[in-house]
Amino acid sequence: METQTKTRLICSNSLYLAGANVMGNYRDYTDQELTALLKSSDHKAFTEIFDRYNSLLYIHAFKKLRDRETAKDVVQDTLSALWHKHETLDVANNLGGYLYTALKHKIFDLLARQQVGQKHVVALQEYLNKGNFLADHLVREKQLAAIIEKEIAALPPRMREVFELSRKENLSHKQIAERMAISEQTVTDQVKKALKILKPRIGLVIAAIYFIR
Repeated sequence: METQTKTRLICSNSLYLAGANVMGNYRDYTDQELTALLKSSDHKAFTEIFDRYNSLLYIHAFKKLRDRETAKDVVQDTLSALWHKHETLDVANNLGGYLYTALKHKIFDLLARQQVGQKHVVALQEYLNKGNFLADHLVREKQLAAIIEKEIAALPPRMREVFELSRKENLSHKQIAERMAISEQTVTDQVKKALKILKPRIGLVIAAIYFIR
């Protein structure tokens, strides 16, 4: 009797171990079986799914993204999302199709974000370039104004006074003549002479500021 009991125990243990080995060989499971186990929070089932699809998904991702690290990241995100949703998973008996579709959505979202980001970068660069241009333009404008003032100040006193009344106060030749008690023709002559002196000098200054740099 004791011998029979021992035999039964040995047989039972053997069957249990054999069953455990069968259950432990997840590579033999179909996707449908692995999905069922995954829904019950079976970590080994998830590991097998990961090993089974990781390389295949990576190849597809790399073809689309052409960047190894980015492809690895997007595949990792796709498989991680599978685990996070495992309790409510609905793959319609097609785990591979589900994963490829999820991966495509991840890639699409990534590319969309990159395009938006690139547009912001381009817009920012244009803004910075415009800002640099305006700043440089203002500096040169101030330089030009200072040099013009210096050249005007170097004119003969009477000529300078006539020119400043004409250009700065925008008085007509008649008004200048009345204010300075001179003829209108004298005003006209003084303005012409001033321009004749200033144009060559200011022209050289403009060329130096805007083209020599």
